[in-house]
Amino acid sequence: MRAAAAFLSFLPSALSFANTKSSVSYRASSNLMAKLGDTIDFAKYEGLGNDFILIDDRDKSDPSLTPEQSERLCNRNFGIGGDGVIFALKAPEGEDYDFTMRIYNSDGSEPEMCGNGIRCFAQFLKDLGEDAESYRIKTLAGPIIPVMNADGTITVDMGEPILDGPTVPTTLAPNSEHNSVLEQTHTCNGKEWKISAVSMGNPHAIIFVDDLENDIDFESDGPALESDTGAFPAKTNVEFVQVMSPTHLKMKVWERGAGPTLACGTGTCALVVAAIRAGKVPRAGKEGVRVTLPGGDLFIEWREENNKVYMSGPATFSFKGQATLKDRP
Repeated sequence: MRAAAAFLSFLPSALSFANTKSSVSYRASSNLMAKLGDTIDFAKYEGLGNDFILIDDRDKSDPSLTPEQSERLCNRNFGIGGDGVIFALKAPEGEDYDFTMRIYNSDGSEPEMCGNGIRCFAQFLKDLGEDAESYRIKTLAGPIIPVMNADGTITVDMGEPILDGPTVPTTLAPNSEHNSVLEQTHTCNGKEWKISAVSMGNPHAIIFVDDLENDIDFESDGPALESDTGAFPAKTNVEFVQVMSPTHLKMKVWERGAGPTLACGTGTCALVVAAIRAGKVPRAGKEGVRVTLPGGDLFIEWREENNKVYMSGPATFSFKGQATLKDRP
Protein backbone atom coordinates (compact mmCIF):
# COMPACT_ATOMS: atom_id res chain seq x y z
CA MET A 1 0.00 0.00 0.00
CA ARG A 2 2.86 2.40 0.78
CA ALA A 3 4.42 1.62 -2.59
CA ALA A 4 1.17 2.45 -4.36
CA ALA A 5 0.83 5.70 -2.45
CA ALA A 6 4.37 6.67 -3.43
CA PHE A 7 3.28 6.78 -7.06
CA LEU A 8 -0.37 7.67 -6.86
CA SER A 9 -2.43 9.66 -4.40
CA PHE A 10 -6.21 9.49 -4.42
CA LEU A 11 -8.43 12.20 -2.91
CA PRO A 12 -11.09 10.17 -1.06
CA SER A 13 -13.69 12.90 -1.32
CA ALA A 14 -13.57 12.56 -5.09
CA LEU A 15 -14.35 8.85 -5.19
CA SER A 16 -17.73 7.44 -6.21
CA PHE A 17 -18.21 3.70 -6.55
CA ALA A 18 -20.17 1.59 -8.99
CA ASN A 19 -23.14 1.06 -6.67
CA THR A 20 -23.85 4.79 -6.72
CA LYS A 21 -25.15 6.83 -9.64
CA SER A 22 -22.38 7.93 -11.97
CA SER A 23 -21.71 11.65 -11.77
CA VAL A 24 -18.60 12.57 -13.68
CA SER A 25 -18.63 16.35 -13.39
CA TYR A 26 -15.02 17.50 -13.24
CA ARG A 27 -13.61 20.03 -15.70
CA ALA A 28 -10.84 19.21 -18.14
CA SER A 29 -7.40 20.58 -17.24
CA SER A 30 -6.17 23.43 -19.38
CA ASN A 31 -2.58 22.14 -19.40
CA LEU A 32 -1.41 20.95 -22.79
CA MET A 33 0.65 18.08 -21.34
CA ALA A 34 0.69 16.87 -17.74
CA LYS A 35 4.04 16.93 -15.91
CA LEU A 36 5.50 15.03 -12.97
CA GLY A 37 3.82 16.25 -9.81
CA ASP A 38 0.64 17.35 -11.60
CA THR A 39 -2.70 16.14 -10.29
CA ILE A 40 -5.03 14.72 -12.91
CA ASP A 41 -8.74 13.98 -12.77
CA PHE A 42 -9.88 10.59 -14.03
CA ALA A 43 -12.85 8.27 -14.15
CA LYS A 44 -12.73 4.48 -14.25
CA TYR A 45 -15.05 2.43 -16.46
CA GLU A 46 -15.25 -1.19 -17.50
CA GLY A 47 -16.87 -3.13 -20.31
CA LEU A 48 -17.27 -6.76 -19.24
CA GLY A 49 -14.20 -6.42 -17.04
CA ASN A 50 -12.06 -4.78 -19.74
CA ASP A 51 -11.22 -1.72 -17.63
CA PHE A 52 -10.09 1.74 -18.64
CA ILE A 53 -8.98 5.05 -17.17
CA LEU A 54 -10.91 7.87 -18.87
CA ILE A 55 -9.46 11.38 -19.15
CA ASP A 56 -11.56 14.42 -20.06
CA ASP A 57 -9.49 16.25 -22.69
CA ARG A 58 -12.42 17.78 -24.58
CA ASP A 59 -10.54 21.10 -24.75
CA LYS A 60 -7.54 19.49 -26.47
CA SER A 61 -6.60 18.00 -29.81
CA ASP A 62 -4.00 15.61 -28.37
CA PRO A 63 -3.81 13.50 -25.19
CA SER A 64 -2.65 15.30 -22.05
CA LEU A 65 -0.59 12.28 -20.96
CA THR A 66 2.34 10.61 -22.68
CA PRO A 67 2.34 6.90 -23.47
CA GLU A 68 4.86 6.40 -20.63
CA GLN A 69 2.66 8.25 -18.10
CA SER A 70 -0.34 6.23 -19.25
CA GLU A 71 1.58 2.99 -18.82
CA ARG A 72 2.39 3.96 -15.23
CA LEU A 73 -1.22 4.80 -14.44
CA CYS A 74 -2.28 1.39 -15.76
CA ASN A 75 0.08 -0.38 -13.33
CA ARG A 76 -2.15 -2.33 -10.93
CA ASN A 77 0.35 -2.15 -8.07
CA PHE A 78 1.73 1.38 -8.34
CA GLY A 79 -1.02 3.12 -10.30
CA ILE A 80 -4.77 3.24 -10.75
CA GLY A 81 -4.79 0.00 -12.71
CA GLY A 82 -6.34 -0.59 -16.10
CA ASP A 83 -6.08 -2.17 -19.53
CA GLY A 84 -5.59 1.26 -21.07
CA VAL A 85 -6.05 5.03 -20.81
CA ILE A 86 -8.70 6.61 -23.05
CA PHE A 87 -8.75 10.31 -23.90
CA ALA A 88 -11.92 12.20 -24.84
CA LEU A 89 -10.63 14.86 -27.26
CA LYS A 90 -12.35 17.57 -29.26
CA ALA A 91 -13.37 16.86 -32.83
CA PRO A 92 -11.03 18.04 -35.60
CA GLU A 93 -12.04 21.42 -36.97
CA GLY A 94 -14.00 21.28 -40.20
CA GLU A 95 -14.65 17.52 -39.97
CA ASP A 96 -17.97 15.77 -39.38
CA TYR A 97 -17.29 14.38 -35.92
CA ASP A 98 -18.55 15.02 -32.40
CA PHE A 99 -15.39 13.94 -30.58
CA THR A 100 -12.06 12.20 -31.05
CA MET A 101 -10.97 9.10 -29.12
CA ARG A 102 -7.35 8.12 -28.52
CA ILE A 103 -6.17 5.24 -26.37
CA TYR A 104 -2.85 4.05 -24.95
CA ASN A 105 -2.59 0.40 -23.94
CA SER A 106 -1.21 -0.70 -20.59
CA ASP A 107 2.21 -1.17 -22.23
CA GLY A 108 2.18 2.37 -23.69
CA SER A 109 1.44 1.29 -27.26
CA GLU A 110 -1.40 2.94 -29.19
CA PRO A 111 -4.02 0.74 -30.89
CA GLU A 112 -6.19 1.93 -33.72
CA MET A 113 -9.43 1.24 -31.86
CA CYS A 114 -10.94 -0.66 -28.94
CA GLY A 115 -14.46 -2.07 -29.00
CA ASN A 116 -15.04 -2.21 -25.25
CA GLY A 117 -13.21 1.09 -24.93
CA ILE A 118 -15.54 2.87 -27.37
CA ARG A 119 -18.57 1.81 -25.29
CA CYS A 120 -16.89 3.11 -22.13
CA PHE A 121 -16.02 6.29 -24.04
CA ALA A 122 -19.67 6.82 -25.02
CA GLN A 123 -20.89 6.26 -21.46
CA PHE A 124 -18.21 8.66 -20.19
CA LEU A 125 -19.47 11.35 -22.59
CA LYS A 126 -23.03 10.84 -21.42
CA ASP A 127 -21.96 11.08 -17.77
CA LEU A 128 -20.08 14.29 -18.56
CA GLY A 129 -23.36 15.80 -19.75
CA GLU A 130 -22.89 15.25 -23.49
CA ASP A 131 -26.30 13.60 -23.58
CA ALA A 132 -27.10 12.38 -27.09
CA GLU A 133 -28.67 9.30 -28.64
CA SER A 134 -25.49 8.66 -30.61
CA TYR A 135 -22.01 10.08 -31.17
CA ARG A 136 -19.84 10.21 -34.26
CA ILE A 137 -16.33 9.48 -33.00
CA LYS A 138 -13.06 9.91 -34.87
CA THR A 139 -10.63 7.06 -34.16
CA LEU A 140 -7.40 5.91 -35.78
CA ALA A 141 -9.51 3.15 -37.36
CA GLY A 142 -11.92 5.68 -38.89
CA PRO A 143 -15.38 6.90 -37.83
CA ILE A 144 -17.17 4.85 -35.15
CA ILE A 145 -20.77 5.50 -34.09
CA PRO A 146 -22.00 4.29 -30.66
CA VAL A 147 -25.77 4.43 -30.00
CA MET A 148 -27.14 4.68 -26.45
CA ASN A 149 -29.96 2.13 -25.95
CA ALA A 150 -32.95 2.56 -23.65
CA ASP A 151 -31.99 -0.59 -21.70
CA GLY A 152 -28.61 0.90 -20.74
CA THR A 153 -26.58 -1.08 -23.25
CA ILE A 154 -24.66 0.54 -26.10
CA THR A 155 -24.73 -0.58 -29.73
CA VAL A 156 -21.73 0.39 -31.79
CA ASP A 157 -21.59 0.57 -35.57
CA MET A 158 -18.10 -0.87 -35.96
CA GLY A 159 -18.00 -0.42 -39.71
CA GLU A 160 -17.11 -3.01 -42.33
CA PRO A 161 -14.60 -5.76 -41.62
CA ILE A 162 -11.36 -5.68 -43.58
CA LEU A 163 -10.70 -9.06 -45.17
CA ASP A 164 -7.89 -8.30 -47.61
CA GLY A 165 -4.87 -10.09 -46.15
CA PRO A 166 -2.14 -7.51 -46.83
CA THR A 167 -4.38 -4.76 -45.44
CA VAL A 168 -5.08 -6.58 -42.15
CA PRO A 169 -1.99 -6.74 -42.27
CA THR A 170 -0.80 -10.33 -42.54
CA THR A 171 1.77 -12.03 -44.72
CA LEU A 172 -0.12 -15.35 -44.60
CA ALA A 173 -1.05 -16.45 -48.12
CA PRO A 174 -4.62 -15.50 -49.11
CA ASN A 175 -6.73 -18.60 -49.69
CA SER A 176 -10.30 -17.31 -49.93
CA GLU A 177 -12.44 -14.70 -51.68
CA HIS A 178 -11.65 -10.99 -51.28
CA ASN A 179 -7.95 -11.94 -51.13
CA SER A 180 -8.59 -13.08 -47.58
CA VAL A 181 -6.97 -15.50 -45.16
CA LEU A 182 -9.46 -18.10 -43.91
CA GLU A 183 -8.26 -20.97 -41.69
CA GLN A 184 -4.85 -20.82 -43.32
CA THR A 185 -2.28 -23.27 -41.93
CA HIS A 186 0.56 -21.64 -39.98
CA THR A 187 3.17 -22.95 -37.55
CA CYS A 188 3.95 -20.95 -34.41
CA ASN A 189 5.22 -21.88 -30.96
CA GLY A 190 5.92 -25.38 -32.22
CA LYS A 191 2.27 -25.99 -33.14
CA GLU A 192 0.25 -25.95 -36.34
CA TRP A 193 -2.71 -23.56 -36.36
CA LYS A 194 -5.54 -22.73 -38.75
CA ILE A 195 -5.69 -18.92 -38.69
CA SER A 196 -8.33 -16.56 -40.05
CA ALA A 197 -7.19 -12.95 -40.36
CA VAL A 198 -9.68 -10.09 -40.00
CA SER A 199 -9.21 -6.42 -39.25
CA MET A 200 -11.76 -4.21 -37.53
CA GLY A 201 -9.35 -1.31 -37.90
CA ASN A 202 -6.86 -3.39 -35.90
CA PRO A 203 -5.52 -6.86 -36.73
CA HIS A 204 -6.97 -10.11 -35.38
CA ALA A 205 -5.86 -13.73 -35.69
CA ILE A 206 -8.85 -16.01 -35.06
CA ILE A 207 -8.32 -19.68 -34.25
CA PHE A 208 -11.18 -22.16 -33.78
CA VAL A 209 -10.61 -25.00 -31.31
CA ASP A 210 -12.69 -27.89 -30.03
CA ASP A 211 -11.95 -27.21 -26.36
CA LEU A 212 -10.75 -23.85 -25.01
CA GLU A 213 -9.48 -25.38 -21.80
CA ASN A 214 -7.51 -28.30 -23.21
CA ASP A 215 -6.53 -27.50 -26.81
CA ILE A 216 -4.32 -24.46 -26.12
CA ASP A 217 -1.63 -23.31 -23.71
CA PHE A 218 -3.10 -19.83 -23.40
CA GLU A 219 -0.22 -18.20 -21.50
CA SER A 220 2.31 -19.52 -23.99
CA ASP A 221 0.46 -19.63 -27.31
CA GLY A 222 -1.18 -16.22 -26.89
CA PRO A 223 1.98 -14.09 -26.66
CA ALA A 224 3.80 -16.22 -29.23
CA LEU A 225 1.10 -15.60 -31.81
CA GLU A 226 0.71 -11.92 -30.84
CA SER A 227 4.41 -11.23 -31.49
CA ASP A 228 4.80 -13.42 -34.60
CA THR A 229 5.73 -10.50 -36.84
CA GLY A 230 6.68 -12.89 -39.62
CA ALA A 231 2.97 -13.51 -40.06
CA PHE A 232 1.56 -10.26 -38.62
CA PRO A 233 3.99 -7.38 -39.22
CA ALA A 234 2.11 -5.01 -36.87
CA LYS A 235 1.67 -7.80 -34.29
CA THR A 236 -1.89 -8.99 -33.69
CA ASN A 237 -4.69 -9.62 -31.28
CA VAL A 238 -5.32 -13.34 -30.86
CA GLU A 239 -8.75 -14.91 -30.34
CA PHE A 240 -9.21 -18.60 -29.51
CA VAL A 241 -12.82 -19.61 -30.20
CA GLN A 242 -15.02 -22.59 -29.35
CA VAL A 243 -18.36 -23.09 -31.11
CA MET A 244 -21.00 -23.84 -28.46
CA SER A 245 -24.07 -23.78 -30.75
CA PRO A 246 -25.17 -22.19 -34.05
CA THR A 247 -25.91 -18.96 -32.17
CA HIS A 248 -23.31 -19.08 -29.39
CA LEU A 249 -19.52 -18.77 -29.45
CA LYS A 250 -17.08 -18.75 -26.54
CA MET A 251 -13.66 -17.09 -26.68
CA LYS A 252 -10.44 -16.24 -24.91
CA VAL A 253 -8.42 -13.25 -26.06
CA TRP A 254 -4.76 -12.28 -25.89
CA GLU A 255 -4.73 -8.58 -26.76
CA ARG A 256 -1.92 -6.89 -28.60
CA GLY A 257 -0.22 -4.59 -26.11
CA ALA A 258 -2.32 -5.68 -23.13
CA GLY A 259 -2.05 -9.46 -22.87
CA PRO A 260 -4.94 -11.50 -21.43
CA THR A 261 -8.07 -9.41 -20.87
CA LEU A 262 -11.61 -10.24 -19.82
CA ALA A 263 -13.10 -8.90 -23.05
CA CYS A 264 -12.21 -7.50 -26.48
CA GLY A 265 -14.90 -5.80 -28.53
CA THR A 266 -13.11 -5.61 -31.87
CA GLY A 267 -11.96 -9.20 -31.42
CA THR A 268 -15.51 -10.34 -30.79
CA CYS A 269 -16.63 -8.66 -34.00
CA ALA A 270 -13.73 -10.15 -35.96
CA LEU A 271 -14.33 -13.70 -34.73
CA VAL A 272 -18.03 -13.60 -35.61
CA VAL A 273 -17.12 -12.51 -39.15
CA ALA A 274 -14.57 -15.34 -39.34
CA ALA A 275 -17.04 -17.88 -37.94
CA ILE A 276 -19.71 -16.97 -40.49
CA ARG A 277 -17.22 -17.02 -43.38
CA ALA A 278 -15.86 -20.42 -42.28
CA GLY A 279 -19.35 -21.90 -41.98
CA LYS A 280 -19.09 -22.38 -38.22
CA VAL A 281 -22.32 -20.44 -37.55
CA PRO A 282 -25.05 -18.96 -39.79
CA ARG A 283 -25.45 -15.22 -40.21
CA ALA A 284 -27.81 -14.15 -37.41
CA GLY A 285 -30.54 -11.52 -37.54
CA LYS A 286 -30.69 -8.35 -35.48
CA GLU A 287 -30.48 -10.37 -32.25
CA GLY A 288 -26.93 -11.19 -33.24
CA VAL A 289 -24.58 -14.01 -32.32
CA ARG A 290 -23.96 -14.37 -28.60
CA VAL A 291 -20.27 -14.40 -27.75
CA THR A 292 -19.24 -15.36 -24.23
CA LEU A 293 -16.00 -13.77 -23.07
CA PRO A 294 -14.34 -14.26 -19.66
CA GLY A 295 -16.06 -11.04 -18.50
CA GLY A 296 -19.54 -11.72 -19.90
CA ASP A 297 -21.53 -11.68 -23.14
CA LEU A 298 -21.53 -9.44 -26.20
CA PHE A 299 -23.98 -9.69 -29.10
CA ILE A 300 -22.65 -9.24 -32.63
CA GLU A 301 -24.58 -8.76 -35.87
CA TRP A 302 -22.83 -8.80 -39.24
CA ARG A 303 -25.51 -7.12 -41.32
CA GLU A 304 -25.75 -8.45 -44.87
CA GLU A 305 -27.48 -5.37 -46.28
CA ASN A 306 -24.54 -3.02 -45.67
CA ASN A 307 -21.69 -5.38 -44.67
CA LYS A 308 -21.30 -3.54 -41.34
CA VAL A 309 -20.73 -5.16 -37.95
CA TYR A 310 -22.79 -4.05 -34.94
CA MET A 311 -21.73 -4.78 -31.36
CA SER A 312 -24.08 -4.51 -28.36
CA GLY A 313 -23.04 -4.68 -24.72
CA PRO A 314 -22.66 -2.77 -21.46
CA ALA A 315 -20.27 -0.09 -20.22
CA THR A 316 -20.20 0.56 -16.49
CA PHE A 317 -18.91 3.45 -14.38
CA SER A 318 -16.74 2.22 -11.49
CA PHE A 319 -15.30 5.25 -9.69
CA LYS A 320 -13.63 8.61 -10.19
CA GLY A 321 -10.80 10.39 -8.44
CA GLN A 322 -7.58 12.33 -8.70
CA ALA A 323 -4.05 11.03 -9.13
CA THR A 324 -0.64 12.65 -8.81
CA LEU A 325 1.87 11.80 -11.54
CA LYS A 326 5.15 10.59 -10.08
CA ASP A 327 8.22 9.03 -11.60
CA ARG A 328 7.54 5.46 -10.44
CA PRO A 329 7.74 2.57 -10.84
